[in-house]
Amino acid sequence: MNLVKTWNTKSLYLLFGIYVLITLLAAAQGLLAHPKVFEPGGPAYPDYNNYVIFKDSFFHLLKGQDIYRYFPGDHWDLYKYSPSFAVLFSGMAVLPDYLGLPIWLLLNSFVLFTGIVLLPGLSDTKKALVLLFCVPELLLSLQNDQSNALMAGLIILGFALAERSRYFLSALCIVCSVYIKLFGGLAFVWYLFYPGKVRLALYSLFWMAFMAFLPLLVVDLHQLLFLYSSWYHLVLQDRSASVGMSVEGILETWGHLPPSANVVTLIGLLLFCLPMLRVGRYKDYAFRVLMLCSVLIWIVIFNHKAESPTFIIAMAGIGIWYFAKDKPGGLDLGLLIGALILTSLSVSDLVPQDIRTGIVRAYDLKAVMPLLVWSRIFQTAILPTVRSGSPTS
Repeated sequence: MNLVKTWNTKSLYLLFGIYVLITLLAAAQGLLAHPKVFEPGGPAYPDYNNYVIFKDSFFHLLKGQDIYRYFPGDHWDLYKYSPSFAVLFSGMAVLPDYLGLPIWLLLNSFVLFTGIVLLPGLSDTKKALVLLFCVPELLLSLQNDQSNALMAGLIILGFALAERSRYFLSALCIVCSVYIKLFGGLAFVWYLFYPGKVRLALYSLFWMAFMAFLPLLVVDLHQLLFLYSSWYHLVLQDRSASVGMSVEGILETWGHLPPSANVVTLIGLLLFCLPMLRVGRYKDYAFRVLMLCSVLIWIVIFNHKAESPTFIIAMAGIGIWYFAKDKPGGLDLGLLIGALILTSLSVSDLVPQDIRTGIVRAYDLKAVMPLLVWSRIFQTAILPTVRSGSPTS
């Protein structure tokens, strides 16, 4: 599958150049920035602290340490991904930071770019518009050295490959997203759309097992089981630590309701699954795209730990939702513009610091527009009429 052969307009070449440029600028910013103090009176760490966490997780793994405990001598905050992710990061971890960090950020950008470009049913112009719409949030995610753009790209790429009947590689993409952030597993529901469900299940199980035991390359089985237990307890503790920029955050800051994380997530799952009851619509490509966008937005707005850089995942879903439409209405355009302004630009330097801190962040306004768009997707998905078709290019 040749990515470049799918580009028929100069717009995609231009967007590819923009993605590379902002990625290298973000890497340079991190490498050249002064060390950062994350807590008053605390030690200073590199500005690209998140990358250091990922990098050091591999070396802690090699030393047989519990990678889920604090290492204040190395970095600030905890490592929260799977042991497998630590192994997969080894290729960048062994490089000097001035090489490893740009490669890590380019990987994020390239996977997101590739996933969007390979989406069937969209013209090159529409793909370019989706990519352009994602630029502000992509830059924010890259500046924080996080994996969110990679996460979004893997999910979109998994969908695009499934649409092309490349189920083995599609399953690999979705499983990789799970081993980054567990919410990526929500994308497995797409496999209800396609024939050969037993084969799809076997592919998924194969990759899940492969990724689960991948750390045995560097640790023994006893240590691996210990690490999974430690990871499990960290996830449980992390779930009760905060509500983030999410539906839970909106309930708490707007309605002063003490949200129950489990109740909110359960309600969100039930609402997400309702459109899946419309089995007769699985053959409609427009419906399948709606569910792709639903997954991308859901895993942010129902994520109790969602932070500002996480929203590249939701904004990718919003961009695909709007530009995949044949004839978007005025309400849809209003939601798109509202998301661009309130979700992306509201946390940028275009907005005074007092407003960003005292209003946008204090009231979780960044999550409002994705929630409204997701509600619109839910409404559209349960309506009786969706355009048929199964694009493959």
